Amino acid sequence: MRAGRMRRKWDISEWENIKVLVVGMARSGIAAAAFLAGKGAGVVLTDKKTREELNDILDQVPETVEIIAGEYPEFGAGDYDFLVVSPGVPLNIPPLERAFDLGIPIYGELELAYWFAASPIVAVTGTNGKTTTTSLAGEIFRKAGRRVCVGGNIGLPLVLEVDKYGFKDIIVAEVSSFQLECIKEFRPKVAVILNFTPDHLDRHGTMENYTAAKARIYENQDVTDYTVLNYDDPGVAALSEQTSGKVIFFSRRHKLKEGIFVEDGQIMAAFGENAEPVCLVKEVFIRGAHNLENALAATAAAYVMGVPAKVIGMTLKSFQGVAHRLEPVAEFDGIRFINDSKGTNPDASIKALEAYDEPIVLLAGGRNKGSDFSEFARRVKENVRSLIVFGECSEELCQAVSETGFTQILEAKSFDDAVRMAAAEARAGEIVLLSPACASWDMFRNFEERGERFKEIVLSLRR
Repeated sequence: MRAGRMRRKWDISEWENIKVLVVGMARSGIAAAAFLAGKGAGVVLTDKKTREELNDILDQVPETVEIIAGEYPEFGAGDYDFLVVSPGVPLNIPPLERAFDLGIPIYGELELAYWFAASPIVAVTGTNGKTTTTSLAGEIFRKAGRRVCVGGNIGLPLVLEVDKYGFKDIIVAEVSSFQLECIKEFRPKVAVILNFTPDHLDRHGTMENYTAAKARIYENQDVTDYTVLNYDDPGVAALSEQTSGKVIFFSRRHKLKEGIFVEDGQIMAAFGENAEPVCLVKEVFIRGAHNLENALAATAAAYVMGVPAKVIGMTLKSFQGVAHRLEPVAEFDGIRFINDSKGTNPDASIKALEAYDEPIVLLAGGRNKGSDFSEFARRVKENVRSLIVFGECSEELCQAVSETGFTQILEAKSFDDAVRMAAAEARAGEIVLLSPACASWDMFRNFEERGERFKEIVLSLRR
């Protein structure tokens, strides 16, 4: 570990005297507990779920970690040096409120990983497009010959990986508003903000709070760092006045004096006196206006880190996207089946609808995260031939779409039924699109499980 990279008040030799309470036995909570225990810290891992409910993941917890399940432990001012909270855990639950009252620091796994990261970090946030942009940026750096760790909210807890990478390597991290709520010193070399649309308002309450959480991505940057912002999103562009990092804009709608933009059908990189082409827009493999924005953002992040335009362009032409985001599943009987399970809010699903010119049979539904479906409903009327609704907010979706005058709505009793109904409803030349506009938590553990189930059913229908 290089001198100056350990960002905490105690020395590494003191970890055996450190006591930590980790709240939440999700993926990042277990990873944080295992990491800390491996350093020699005394770790207690707690969750409101019972041992019976957690039985299938208990074997992932190291034996040296104490588990308290089904209730939260009582503790006093000297019992823990700090708490680590999983991203999905609300900050108003008893152990966290107790820690606030006692002045005990609360960190997330992202902050913990940063303490031990020797590599420069490119961090990507925004409402939509994070996973695609993060994956694409990682692939660009790989094509440039860099050793790369791609992780974070994308599914791989960074704390499990940071020890494996050095200062010559690079970390590309997808970071969520939940993760950014609990940082203190996290400081990426490049901070990327893609867009802001209403999401997670059931957690944050207001768009102002949601935006403020996202904006923490650059709060520790200085003039030696870069803040990459979407010039076409007014809420994001306005943040240029707040960051201390060097602002790099990207735009698909405007020619910029400096930054990454589109001109005459070509992606351009313009900095100082130098302006050079990256590739033609029509050569970018991933389709849709939203994916062009993702490509521009990834280009900006790579370019400021010294990747040549030629390498970036080559990668944009070959990168095929990520699982569960406009993912082609199968084509039979003249019908294409597309998995966009990662469309967990209305804006993400609107972008998915805009990516296709063909008639669409849309599957939508799940758990509402506090979103307003009115704009989504209008786009359904414009872009969808038939809508299949399912899940917890079926009635809410039906009402919103019906108010637009759209009548071709079918309601499914289960997710499996919804997929089969959509396949039966679709005609040759059409697309069956799973883009739920909702979270998956009413039926599935996460959007990945939902997408995998969609693929299983579709492939079974082809036989």
